[in-house]
Amino acid sequence: MWSLLAWLGLAVGVGIGLLWLLDDGLSSTAALGLVALLAGLAAAGYAGSAIWRATRGWRRALALAAWLLALALATFVLGLALAATRPSPSPVPDPPAGLPGDEVQLATPDGTTLAGWYVPGTTRAAVVVRHGSGSQRFDTAAQAAVLADAGFTVLLTDARGHGRSGGRAMDFGWWGEQDIRAAVDFLAAQPGVDPDRIGVLGMSMGGEEAIGAAAVDPRIRAVVAEGATWRTAEDRSWLSEEYGLAGHVQEALDAATYGLAELLSSAPRPSTLREAVVAGSAPVLLIAGGTMPDEQLAAERLAAAAPGRVQVWTVPGAGHIAGLAVAGEAWERRVVDFLEGALAPGD
Repeated sequence: MWSLLAWLGLAVGVGIGLLWLLDDGLSSTAALGLVALLAGLAAAGYAGSAIWRATRGWRRALALAAWLLALALATFVLGLALAATRPSPSPVPDPPAGLPGDEVQLATPDGTTLAGWYVPGTTRAAVVVRHGSGSQRFDTAAQAAVLADAGFTVLLTDARGHGRSGGRAMDFGWWGEQDIRAAVDFLAAQPGVDPDRIGVLGMSMGGEEAIGAAAVDPRIRAVVAEGATWRTAEDRSWLSEEYGLAGHVQEALDAATYGLAELLSSAPRPSTLREAVVAGSAPVLLIAGGTMPDEQLAAERLAAAAPGRVQVWTVPGAGHIAGLAVAGEAWERRVVDFLEGALAPGD
């Protein structure tokens, strides 16, 4: 029992208490999480002392080491699931000066209200821009400005539970299909937008959401996904092939983490990225960081699943979603050319 209490207390303390403290300061949620952390540490101490008293010699050291390892892994799994399904709120700063636009609200199919920033363009092509986990719409302002300067109409949205959007956040991106559908609905209704010329650009979680949304919404005619790697445990089923025993261990931890997340969230579990790529019809540009081997491996496997329709660009020297910062002109040219080609007027 004490081990169970230790696990729950440590997981809540780390997954909620410490993360909320770092992101949001000493809020009531952070304080409760820290209380859980202290309770977990106390329970762990009691359970550890019980193991110490019940064992002797080399068995004592082995038992304690095995118990501590199991406790650490279990805490990691539940802590990560809690962090994804109960993330701290992401504050929204004032709109950046270089991205003039208007505040708008969107309604999702399940009745959640999302906040957006609408930038009209000079052409009839439009792009939804989606941010990554733990952030908000204006964290993609630099990418959105590139698109706006190229004449695209741009709609930046806060994912549900992030920024000024309603609903409960889910930082594995499992609400992405519904959120992006609402954004496409909004753009398709604008008089200056051709509903047959709508694309999505997403960063990290947003890129994974974009791939998933394009598989179920044929109105999405192009996807740019930077840093998209996984949103389900099955998306990482190749780890054991690449990393052997360490990969097998990570796959088992992923299965437990995503399984717990499904229990903790009402968000619908999505298809895998591979399934989404195969099911979709829109051309996809995957951007991977040159210093991120897992991003490159994931992108190559997705491209192999839909050859000819999915292309991969690896940005030399770039970290996670740092393509524009590292290779500005090349990023602008590659992304704009791709979207202009994919969203060109039809015959």
